Amino acid sequence: MLALFLEQSGYRVEICSDGASAPERFAEVKPDLVLLDIMLPGLNGIEVCREIRRTSGTPIVMLTAISGDEQVVVGLEAGADDYLQKPYNPDVLLARIRARLRPIVGIDNAGAEHLRIGDLTVDVVAHEVRRGTTAINLTPLEFNLLATLAAKPAQVFTRDMLLEEVWGYQYKADTRLVNVHVQRLRSKVEHDPDDPQIVATVRGVGYRAGAVSNPS
Repeated sequence: MLALFLEQSGYRVEICSDGASAPERFAEVKPDLVLLDIMLPGLNGIEVCREIRRTSGTPIVMLTAISGDEQVVVGLEAGADDYLQKPYNPDVLLARIRARLRPIVGIDNAGAEHLRIGDLTVDVVAHEVRRGTTAINLTPLEFNLLATLAAKPAQVFTRDMLLEEVWGYQYKADTRLVNVHVQRLRSKVEHDPDDPQIVATVRGVGYRAGAVSNPS
């Protein structure tokens, strides 16, 4: 039924009914986006998500009937960009899909092709992040989050502001999306994720860009 709904909405849909064959099927199809159920035979959705993230930054939206907060956070930490709990409104799912497939939004950098944040250089045109000559591999959403902060270094962003500018959501959404993605981003870009200097926390408010420093 979901595939039929999405096809009627203009998308081409490929279905894989078990987790064990999902990574191989993903490699064959090379989809623009993955809808991934957590409860799957073979490998569960979280394991499949981790396998996909080993090689690809393709957007992943997890679908789950599990209501526990822990499972939601584990799914996001595994690499999912977003999640929906069942039962969900198909129109809400469609809005989430469209948001994840839109080009990068929210980066107002006055035409600059390169941004600085901490000791990192963000190449907006090439969608690359480097520390010196070393490239740092980010998913498109992680790149958008970092570039959004870098583009407005004096701005303190609340979680709701980031949900609007980075995720493209014009309505209330789960702020855990922001918290977990900041944690994932810090694990890739910080020298010490436990003492973040690039993506700084403003306690009680949100996040901002850390001070620009010379590459070490």
